[in-house]
Amino acid sequence: MEETKKADGFDLKSGIKTSINIIGLPTLIIAVFWIIIMILGVIKELSLATMLTDSLNRFGRWGLLTLAMVPAIQSGVGPNFALPLGVLCGLLAELLAFVLGLTGMSWILCSVFLAIIFATLMGLGYGKLMNAVKGSEMSIATYTGFSATYFFCLLWVVLPFRDQRLTWPLGGGIGIRQTIQLGQIGVHHIFDEFLNFTVFGVTVPTGLLLVFFGACFLIWLFMRSKIGLAITAGGSNAMFANAAGLNVDRNRIIANVVSTVLGALGIIVYGQSYGYAQFYADPLYMAFPAVAAILIGGATVSRAKISHVIVGTLIFQGLLATALPVTNAYTEGLDLSETLRQIVQNGVILYALTQVGRRKNK
Repeated sequence: MEETKKADGFDLKSGIKTSINIIGLPTLIIAVFWIIIMILGVIKELSLATMLTDSLNRFGRWGLLTLAMVPAIQSGVGPNFALPLGVLCGLLAELLAFVLGLTGMSWILCSVFLAIIFATLMGLGYGKLMNAVKGSEMSIATYTGFSATYFFCLLWVVLPFRDQRLTWPLGGGIGIRQTIQLGQIGVHHIFDEFLNFTVFGVTVPTGLLLVFFGACFLIWLFMRSKIGLAITAGGSNAMFANAAGLNVDRNRIIANVVSTVLGALGIIVYGQSYGYAQFYADPLYMAFPAVAAILIGGATVSRAKISHVIVGTLIFQGLLATALPVTNAYTEGLDLSETLRQIVQNGVILYALTQVGRRKNK
């Protein structure tokens, strides 16, 4: 009888350990924390439907930006901390489409077309740089992202845009504004409101989610193509891949091009959902949340899957969407929204990064 109990207890304990290993302890901890935050919000009489709606919106809004991490990680470069390169290409494409006088879906299509061209060229240069600094990719990528962002800060001032809707009102018509409202050109919630529906008070941004899941499917197919498998092989063991006749350096460049293009497309999807295009130093803040999301989803610096993107983005962005209003409700009268956002976001990012080494060593 005791042996049976021990056996049953062992099986139960083994099952729990197996479940934790499959889900990942960091993922499980952040998910539980998110649930606790929502419960605290309900206790404060905040609308659960509103919190879930905001979570879904942020999930779809950040999806492509997080997805951009997959090709880079699988190629052996690691998380793409130079995501601002793609974001800058997307912002430049948005400006040009704006100047052409396009609105609505035509603006999005033109922005996407131009962004792919700009990001492909940028990705080629970035991929060659990563091949030249093997072993220091993540630190050099971070430096590259910062350098490119501040270089573009100069461009936003000197580029010959003269549309008053784009330039500083008191700057003599010179220099792009810090923030441009996209709603004034009919670009706001185009994907979000496409086939959207409400169930139990939760509004589902169907079009936004379709764009994200469609992109996930395409990247899933790409990573299982001949080129995608070669990229993964080179990222797993470059020496073996070279011995097998694979051109590892070329495949790393292709992976970085795809990652940069996804970043450019991601900021377009993000902008139409958020309703604003933000310039100057703002692109710097796009990489770290995307990196944190995929790491929380279960990825490491050398292995990433589409499931890591979906799970990590949902949990991380859901947590950010609910933590701020809930904390503000408990600190009524104090304007701590931005401070709390930085604390929660950077705290989760730090936790995610500290878990990478542990996963890698297991």
